[in-house]
Amino acid sequence: MDEYEKAFKESIENPEKFWGSAAEQIEWYDKWDKVLESSDKPFYRWFKGGRINTCYNAIDRHVEEGRGDQNALIYDSPVTDTIEKFTYSELKERVSKTAGFLRQLGVNKGDTVIIYMPMIPEALIGMMACARIGAVHSVVFGGFAAKELAIRIDDAKPELILTASCGIERTKVIEYKPLLNKAMNIAEHAPKKVVIKRRPEHEVTLEGEREFDWEELEKEAEPAECVELDANDPLYILYTSGTTGKPKGVVRDNGGHAVALRWSMEHIYGIDPGDVYWAASDVGWVVGHSYIVYAPLLTGATTIMYEGKPVGTPDAGQFWRVIEEHKVKVLFTAPTAIRAVKRVDPEGKFIQKYDLSHFETLFLAGERTDPDTYYWAEDLLKVPVIDHWWQTETGWAIVSNFRGLTQYPVKPGSATKAVPGWDVRILDPITGEELTPGEHGVIAVKLPLPPGTFITLWKNEEGFKEEYMTEYPGYYFTGDGGYIDEDGYIFVMGRVDDIINVAGHRLSTGSMEEAVAKHPDVAECAVLGVEDQLKGEVPIGFLVLKSGVERSHDEIISDVIGMVRNEVGPIASFKKAIVVDRLPKTRSGKILRGTIRDIADGKEYKMPSTIEDPEVLGEMEEAVKKIGYGE
Repeated sequence: MDEYEKAFKESIENPEKFWGSAAEQIEWYDKWDKVLESSDKPFYRWFKGGRINTCYNAIDRHVEEGRGDQNALIYDSPVTDTIEKFTYSELKERVSKTAGFLRQLGVNKGDTVIIYMPMIPEALIGMMACARIGAVHSVVFGGFAAKELAIRIDDAKPELILTASCGIERTKVIEYKPLLNKAMNIAEHAPKKVVIKRRPEHEVTLEGEREFDWEELEKEAEPAECVELDANDPLYILYTSGTTGKPKGVVRDNGGHAVALRWSMEHIYGIDPGDVYWAASDVGWVVGHSYIVYAPLLTGATTIMYEGKPVGTPDAGQFWRVIEEHKVKVLFTAPTAIRAVKRVDPEGKFIQKYDLSHFETLFLAGERTDPDTYYWAEDLLKVPVIDHWWQTETGWAIVSNFRGLTQYPVKPGSATKAVPGWDVRILDPITGEELTPGEHGVIAVKLPLPPGTFITLWKNEEGFKEEYMTEYPGYYFTGDGGYIDEDGYIFVMGRVDDIINVAGHRLSTGSMEEAVAKHPDVAECAVLGVEDQLKGEVPIGFLVLKSGVERSHDEIISDVIGMVRNEVGPIASFKKAIVVDRLPKTRSGKILRGTIRDIADGKEYKMPSTIEDPEVLGEMEEAVKKIGYGE
């Protein structure tokens, strides 16, 4: 057996031994009584009885072990023309003083704190300060709509809110205080204290007794030491959209989370202490929690916090500039970000401007990596491009290729193999029976889930069971569909509701998107099913073209219809498509397919709380009318 096979076999057959060994890389105040407690299914618990502090493992221990002068955090902000570096010693001082002023303002172990901030160092510092004293943080995107913020305030009931005076989106300053004030007025459980990091790009005046200046508090604060926590005490709440419209608060623990993320950095990403690692995401997303803040610091690596976009701040070369300037070893971003760069710079001219000799791997996740994007990145960057798949609920990768275990040949369209710890199965959506290789079905994970995954939903244990654990008893229901081939490669074809029924034939819109994306003029696309009186559902396509394309839209549409016919078959009935300037997306770059589908079906739709630019929905309404839908 190769290295991966050995690790995977042990993780499934003897998880207590596997994860007990992995936990030796973490410092514990007291070792656990039991690696895995499974008496209260499906509420499995890892490292029961263990005592730990995540902030100590992420910061203090590295100072004590001689890494105090190494950079822990590099803040790179092209939108403010700022680069700032923090050593582990400097980060320890700032985090401990921030934790100190939280204490002074009445925050104690078990209390909740909402962090409503842009991508600035204080966001990471605030998260770590909460972890230091055992407070439970809940990060909400800075600039998030007031109503959505109010819903999260009422659910989390925070003791206080950490925020900033503004965020910056390309050249636009987003004022946070009016949004926060509105949310506090709407919310029934608004906290009495707000701490504001005042940024020079937008000055604010503190009002009343509830608002405090971050810098003044930090300057005067007594540093706080790390608090001993139970391994299963909550570390954070992260809200993700729910099927009912009510957000679901995913709860992460301290012990299992630290063990899994530390293991993943070495074995999935190939990152060692001292390496520079960059997850180009936002701390409002799970990627930001796991791989901007926690995993790199738990490893003793250097993490990068980037305040900007892949294009437009100011150009399509920013990713490559950051990699050159900070000697980045691994970049983790979304396929959408690479497609945005590819659209503006299809020939990769910006890539040639920078020295990428330190760069070793590009990891992609967030949406399926279409083969065209995969080949474009690999051909121009000349490094392995690894697609991997995971979810907010799981906290780290379910399926991946490996830079720290066996690296397998890539099959474009597949995220490769199940990560050790993840017993992935394909189930028949009706019977729940396991399917054979090559058969399409529902992707499920046999329980128990490995460490680092969500342990429940905040104040909603019934919702945890109903949404994830009862559909297929004994399995975690991922909500995604796909198949496993004869070689054990897992193909994730999209959400189960992206499977459409065309005249009785179950077809994946993901496979149609894959065909469309191969067209040389298409930068990105979305294919989705709309209601049809004759066939039940039929697919329609939305195409965003690369910059500088001169061919007519009609010619390109004719091409892609032919490509789907050739690759998926005439059975797909893919006969209509339209070229659009852009697609509606979340702030993390996921295409809002469900919203587009509602528009095309002429249904009332709710403005998604995570949408990046609401104006694009009006453009979509016009587009679907042009091809005969949306009425």
